[in-house]
Amino acid sequence: MRDLGVGFQYLLKGQRWVARHGRQYGFGLVPGLITLVLYLAALVALAVWGEDFVGWATPFADDWSSPWIGLFRGLLTAVLFALGLLLAVLTFTAVTLLIGQPFYESLSERVDRDVSPDGTAPESGLPLWRELWISARDSLRVLARALVWAVLLFALGFVPVVGQTVVPVLGFFVTGFFLTEELAAVALQRRDVDLRARLALFRTRKTLIWGFGTPLGLAFLVPFVAVFLMPGAVAGATLLARELLGEEIAEGDGADDTDAADDGDGAGASHASGRPGATSR
Repeated sequence: MRDLGVGFQYLLKGQRWVARHGRQYGFGLVPGLITLVLYLAALVALAVWGEDFVGWATPFADDWSSPWIGLFRGLLTAVLFALGLLLAVLTFTAVTLLIGQPFYESLSERVDRDVSPDGTAPESGLPLWRELWISARDSLRVLARALVWAVLLFALGFVPVVGQTVVPVLGFFVTGFFLTEELAAVALQRRDVDLRARLALFRTRKTLIWGFGTPLGLAFLVPFVAVFLMPGAVAGATLLARELLGEEIAEGDGADDTDAADDGDGAGASHASGRPGATSR
């Protein structure tokens, strides 16, 4: 159970890191704001036309008497919106990371350099297009796994008592696990750790992952919070990745002058060519 607290500490440390690096935090907000606008539009559309969709999908209930038809379709509409909200939480990170790949990779590298005893950070050596492709491919694979869990939990939600108590708790733990995978992938991908190896690594420290991802997933349910927590979540996930791989974490000074020292590093500086020592995939 100690790992639950350790995971939560890394979440807090990530937020503190970006609080000390204002410029990096500002750049990290842009992808989240773009994704937020897109997701809000989708959820509003679901809220407005969800009832019509449920009516179209359940023609067999047209002849039911009142109030059963209203209760049945109202329940399905609520479940549909809840499922859409869950999928938004599960996919928000993946979409935001894909949109903001150069920003978040630069942020993750700076965290690595800040806490590394020798001041260096692992580099993938891959061009930007290749990293975007790997990120999108892995995100789809993670989403497929998350959807299997979502369907299973959706079905279990109809079980009396259990569906209203145990299932929601399990849902938050599942969300936390996959949310952390998406965030830590930014740092682990630079270390050439592929998706299968990442998932195997996460299963060895599940309570650590839950301690980081479950409270973050709960926080992401609050409107707009995900946008402002995302940069710190990426920073914290980088620290978490170092913990999982047994890499030393030096407590950096976190001085604000590191922003000025790195003014020459653009958001996409990590994609400069000619990095030795990385293997292509």
